[in-house]
Amino acid sequence: QVQLVESGGGLVQPGGSLRLSCAASGSIVRANNMAWHRQAPGKQRELVATITRGGIINYADSVKGRFTISRDNAKNTVYLQMNSLKPEDTAVYYCKMYLEIFNSGRYSLNDYWGQGTQVTVSS
Repeated sequence: QVQLVESGGGLVQPGGSLRLSCAASGSIVRANNMAWHRQAPGKQRELVATITRGGIINYADSVKGRFTISRDNAKNTVYLQMNSLKPEDTAVYYCKMYLEIFNSGRYSLNDYWGQGTQVTVSS
């Protein structure tokens, strides 16, 4: 079984910072692309940032210059440093990883999601 566990969400004032973490565990052979998504109330889930295993990064326009995605391949962990937070950043944040796993004698590649962590930006 593969499990992604997120941490670091919470309540912060506008202009503040938070750092999200997402650690994967289980029969992981290799972690490929990692990403953060978010979903605000009444809205569709949207892509926030992606990072390849080699470190190529992309951001949504709405977070460029404020958020930084990074990863630790040895720990199968992805991070999201969020600075200059705005009320419109309020959402549940989900990590996603494209993982190669070994289970029951077979290798397979699948997308895995974290359980989500709430980020609320409010004064």
